[in-house]
Amino acid sequence: MDLQWFKDLASLARTGNFSRAAGLNNISQSAFSRRIQALEDWVGTPLVDRTRHPIALTQAGEQMLEASEQAIARVETERAQIQGSLSQPDKYVVTFAAQHSIGWWYYLAWLQAFEKSFGPLISRLLADNLPNCISALERGEADFVMSYGSRYASGVEDRPHFEHLIIGRDRLIPVAKAGADGDPLFRIEEDATHAVPYLRFGPTAPIGWHIEPVIKERNLAPRLNTVYENSMGGALRIRAREGLGMAWLPQSLVEPDLQTGLLAWAGGEDWTIDLEIRLHRAQNNPNTLIRDIWDYLKGREGDPLLP
Repeated sequence: MDLQWFKDLASLARTGNFSRAAGLNNISQSAFSRRIQALEDWVGTPLVDRTRHPIALTQAGEQMLEASEQAIARVETERAQIQGSLSQPDKYVVTFAAQHSIGWWYYLAWLQAFEKSFGPLISRLLADNLPNCISALERGEADFVMSYGSRYASGVEDRPHFEHLIIGRDRLIPVAKAGADGDPLFRIEEDATHAVPYLRFGPTAPIGWHIEPVIKERNLAPRLNTVYENSMGGALRIRAREGLGMAWLPQSLVEPDLQTGLLAWAGGEDWTIDLEIRLHRAQNNPNTLIRDIWDYLKGREGDPLLP
């Protein structure tokens, strides 16, 4: 798999024509077509609807294009930051570790707002599962950890040498693929009697700690038929968009799909789970910049940078 394949897919999506897309990439049309076919072979499904004129991407192609554009942007940002830190060795690189769902969406917007207010940073993101993020904080490999907290679970357990601030809010909402009429294919209202196909966070995913108590409180387990399980919110989002079932997902993650009508609410407001986005640090971190960042955010805790 070559990152250039995804850039080829983006060119084809823009032009709707193999010949013009090949020209933009300065290669022959036959070579360009082979690269698109290689990407489709790697994914395992057609990404391009060749029967349409102009050519259009399939739903799988659109999903892969969205994911690849975000991934390439992240890789190029990391590369630029690393090169910047190498050219300025006296500058400290602030390392944020975050749960995948936070790191993929919220973190980027938050960091932009923070730098606009506090000043520019040289920083990097470690997106991983929460236990690994906590371990990185304990080992001094991360300066801060971002996690979810709710009335059901703290996310990061209180420890004598850790402290946290609330830097934002999100919520888990039930969503499912929208039908032609805009209504969800699946609902979880209490008066429903049929089983609901459920897209579940795996048992090792800490975000599930906020969902399972709700299922237990409302005795919903007998009506949920788990059809897919994954620790990554992005993977559950793709399956929901494919119409495989219902999932609780962060609203910040699925808001674009709600706005475009790909997904719809699968339950009312009373099925939402309010989340705090918390920033954790080790109290014994001696770095002056880290302490300055913490003091600045502590002074603004009641006024988060993002809604």
